[in-house]
Amino acid sequence: MKTLTLYELNWLVRRTIETEMAQEYWVEAELSEMHTSRGHCYMELVQKDDRNNTPIARASAKCWASQWTIIEPHFERATGQQLHAGMKLRLKVYPQFHEAFGFSWIVTDIDPTFTLGDLARRRMEIIRQLKEEGIFDLQKGLELPLFCQRIAVISSATAAGYGDFANQLTNNEYGFNFETQLFPAIMQGEQVEASIINALNAIYQQADDFDCVVIIRGGGATADMSGFDTLALAENVANFPLPIITGIGHDRDECVLDMVSHQRVKTPTAAAAFLISNLKAVLDTIDDAEQRIVRYMQLKLTSLKSQIANLQETFPRLLSVVITRQRARLDTLSSKLPLLIERRLTQEKHRLEMMSEKTQHLDPTLLLQRGYSITLKDGKAVKSAKDLHSGDEIETRLHEGTIKSIIK
Repeated sequence: MKTLTLYELNWLVRRTIETEMAQEYWVEAELSEMHTSRGHCYMELVQKDDRNNTPIARASAKCWASQWTIIEPHFERATGQQLHAGMKLRLKVYPQFHEAFGFSWIVTDIDPTFTLGDLARRRMEIIRQLKEEGIFDLQKGLELPLFCQRIAVISSATAAGYGDFANQLTNNEYGFNFETQLFPAIMQGEQVEASIINALNAIYQQADDFDCVVIIRGGGATADMSGFDTLALAENVANFPLPIITGIGHDRDECVLDMVSHQRVKTPTAAAAFLISNLKAVLDTIDDAEQRIVRYMQLKLTSLKSQIANLQETFPRLLSVVITRQRARLDTLSSKLPLLIERRLTQEKHRLEMMSEKTQHLDPTLLLQRGYSITLKDGKAVKSAKDLHSGDEIETRLHEGTIKSIIK
């Protein structure tokens, strides 16, 4: 058997591949790594076991600059996402083997609809899990305070959107005073989830100092929204005790973060407009209540004035009627008084005569005339023999004369 040099063996492999696999293939894989250099994109592809997530196949892939400058913007426009690790892709590739650099798949196209479908499936799975946990609508049940003016802001400190948000609140046309505190976070790339969760944890430590939280993103790339479509971030937002407003500058379908937040707006300036509008509605309510109170008091004063005027008009008339009635009553009493006095005197005279007659019947002298006598001791009538003792002097009064005796 002839011994080949490495170059000769690799050339043979290259020729075999070019001959036997001359066509292009559509392949499904997960992007595990990627980077660009001089306009070319270098990728690492992986396939994982569905049961335990263990890699069962790996391969390197390249997309030359001539193709990458077309594929990348088309993919981002179609999906609203930047290519990043962990993303499921459907790529059109052909094999290439180079004697010096080895084997690689050359990418000629990427199907954005496949990735959109996978993103949608992952998003629906996250939504299903949030609903199963009973937290999907928790934020919707919170209410913004009437005077929502103390705002915790999660954003990149250097983002133009944050500056627009702060300026719009400060220079609002109504002169409302808002207090904002920035909690810096990374709003693009793979660190979005962890960075925003850390900011939420910091706000939670001083939750009593704020009325709501605003998560805004603006001024950066319109793609790369994957960090806002994660279960961990959605769970943190859904369970947060303060209302959360999102304005992350994404015009496409809502991300999961938007879905679980208290209020979703499109941009940072829209978030500021929402807060200003909310406070203006409160002011309008107060003004309306003030006007209704003033109108009620005016009507009440008018009614009271009318009542007083009526009283002033009717009081003399009523007083005259009362005086007339009292005079008539006095005249009636005056005319009846002599008869009443005479009747009372007659009654009293009759009563005196009856008492006089009774008194006469009780006169002791009448009893003496009938033969009775009265025994006295010390001037008092003796009612019982027990009241008398030996030696007592008694006086017996008769109808005619008295008898004095001494008790033996």
